[in-house]
Amino acid sequence: MEVYKFGGASVKDADAVRNVASILKSEVKEPTCVVVSAMGKTTNALEAVLDAFYHGKENRDELLKGVLATHLQILAGLFASPAHPVYGKLKALFLRLANELGRIQSMPYDKAYDQVVSFGERFSTCIISEYLAEAGIGNVELDASRIVLTDGHFREGKVLWEPTTQRIKEAVEAVWAQGLGIVLTQGFIACDEAGDTVTLGREGSDYSAAIFAYCLDAAKMTIWKDVPGVLNADPKYFSNTKKLDYVSYYDATELAYFGASIIHPKTIKPLQNKKIPLHVRSFMDVSAPGTWVGLEGVPESRIPSFICKRPQTLLSIYPKDFSFVDETNLSEIFHCFVKHGIKVNLMQNSALSFSVCIDQNRGNLDAVLAELSSRYDCRYNRDLELLTIRHYTQDVIDQIVGGKKVMLEQRTRHTVQFVLGGE
Repeated sequence: MEVYKFGGASVKDADAVRNVASILKSEVKEPTCVVVSAMGKTTNALEAVLDAFYHGKENRDELLKGVLATHLQILAGLFASPAHPVYGKLKALFLRLANELGRIQSMPYDKAYDQVVSFGERFSTCIISEYLAEAGIGNVELDASRIVLTDGHFREGKVLWEPTTQRIKEAVEAVWAQGLGIVLTQGFIACDEAGDTVTLGREGSDYSAAIFAYCLDAAKMTIWKDVPGVLNADPKYFSNTKKLDYVSYYDATELAYFGASIIHPKTIKPLQNKKIPLHVRSFMDVSAPGTWVGLEGVPESRIPSFICKRPQTLLSIYPKDFSFVDETNLSEIFHCFVKHGIKVNLMQNSALSFSVCIDQNRGNLDAVLAELSSRYDCRYNRDLELLTIRHYTQDVIDQIVGGKKVMLEQRTRHTVQFVLGGE
């Protein structure tokens, strides 16, 4: 069996949904589990809805109506009759969402986030399931928030693999045993042992697909993207990008960890554990070969790859008593980072200082500075760029970095990172 994953761009409107149906008709030759994301920018829209309702903003109803209008527009492009049952199903989901919004102020924000933002994937599978049936593609919709079990860590649930595997196998194999067609389910969402919805982290639908692939012992997993495959750089930042025909599990994990947006960082490990190959293909050109990740017997690519992360903050921390930066200091500093949601992308220490490059728009840096200021001097630079080059050469470094101000540099055998910019 195989697992397919379609992201938000591949189901963003009526034409995109029709294209998904066309791909499934032409490509599916064996039992297949299809994992889909929320449509287009729905997750962003629901985040705005959550923020407005949680903080009692005046525009909250208008924002919610906007989400509904977007999905009704997609329905109108897919179904000729406004009396089609899908309209009633979508309305029922919006009523459920409205009920959740009515009770979220009694919850911690992260729990409220998961209960609200998860509806994007529910809307998506509802619409796609009905359209596939209309197009003659048999399918059964399974609720991922009942079969993917996690701990109680809202917004980034940790999968409980043994019970999840049992639940997924039982649910999916029951569908296939009856010959009911494709299994369609949501990415990004799961549940905890209390039955509350938990999400797997932003852009987590790739990871969801890998969870299903692992639990079902898939022959392969395919991610359908709006690019021809895995590129060696983001074309938004670099010209003359190259498609990588093959990427090892190890390289894919490293690239994702450093910030390459093509694959979610957690996706690779479940596939690697069972040697399940990943195929990244273009939903815009089904005939294109795409990129294989982890396919055995293929030589590893050594083409330099570039990852750019902006905006970044470089934070340097110095003990006030001029003691060394030792394990006790580092433990205290990282405890503070975790407490305030700081994500570290690079770290470097000397005897008297510890420097980190962090996502500028994530976490509460002001709270970190306030907490550490009694024992440490803290200095920082904002609006910087973190450039990572995997499989670098000196010629490549000179070409890309030459003439730029380097605030910090760090090298390993295969990867070099530069913090660039600043005054």
